[in-house]
Amino acid sequence: MNSKGFIVHEGGRIEETSSIRACEAWGHVPFVWVHLDGRTSDSRHWLGDHSGLSETMVSALLAEETRPRADIVAPGMIVNLRGLGIQSEQTADPLVSIRVWAEEGRAISVSFRRLDGIESLEEMMRAGKILDPGDLISEMAVCITSRLDPVVAGLGDAVDLLEGRLDERNPRRARRYIAEARLHAIQYRRFVAPQRAALERLAAANLDWLSAEDRDHLREAADRAARMAEELEAVRERSALLHEQLTDLRTEQIDQRSLVVATIALIFLPLTFVTGLFGMNVPGIPWKDDPQAFLQIAVGCAIAGLVLWLLVRIRRWV
Repeated sequence: MNSKGFIVHEGGRIEETSSIRACEAWGHVPFVWVHLDGRTSDSRHWLGDHSGLSETMVSALLAEETRPRADIVAPGMIVNLRGLGIQSEQTADPLVSIRVWAEEGRAISVSFRRLDGIESLEEMMRAGKILDPGDLISEMAVCITSRLDPVVAGLGDAVDLLEGRLDERNPRRARRYIAEARLHAIQYRRFVAPQRAALERLAAANLDWLSAEDRDHLREAADRAARMAEELEAVRERSALLHEQLTDLRTEQIDQRSLVVATIALIFLPLTFVTGLFGMNVPGIPWKDDPQAFLQIAVGCAIAGLVLWLLVRIRRWV
């Protein structure tokens, strides 16, 4: 992810150039956009030496731990949003933060990991569909929410599938799937919920460069973020309920198996006593010299076992 700049000239001509060149053009053209890779020292130096921003705003753009926000800081606005990252750069945090400083005629964005969809914004910029800061931020919000929405819906579908096949799955494997779904729901909701508030605040901001169309797009993105937050909360609660059901199912399976073992022990315990009694090698054992003794004892044990089994079935112990 290299730092780059875009210049919108009079008449709508788009020029892709360096960040320094774009910064120099600010004030002489309708709009410039500079996108920086926050991991490079060049980007940090550029923000401090060429951006013209205060030290506080530079620190806000370079902060590694951020939450979605939209705050007016004269003469512009600082906006932090969270979206999906590129799969090859996935880390423990599934959502990538992009920080934007926007004011009349200029926008500066910084990210430490590549945002999924940043190429689409660049293509829209090259195609002349983004002509001011309002266009950029509104399209960025729509792009982020539209790409995150299917992932959140996929979590809900996965929980639906687990609910429908709860008895068919291996409980241990099912618990792992449910734990993963619940973890992702918690991770996403941590940023989706405040992002909704940030988008609503941005849509209501009193800024001249936010057109009515931009505000409509921002409200649409905020509504989608609200639906995602509700879906993630439902996934979290349903996952917790599924985990409890699996725990109950596991407990029930253990109880059933313990009952089977106890029933087998109940049947064979008296039989073991009889065979042990007649197996003692001491004088006085009955039928010691009777050639039919073994058969008689075996038949008696079989009858006793059958009677015990019928007793268990009649009493519905198993």
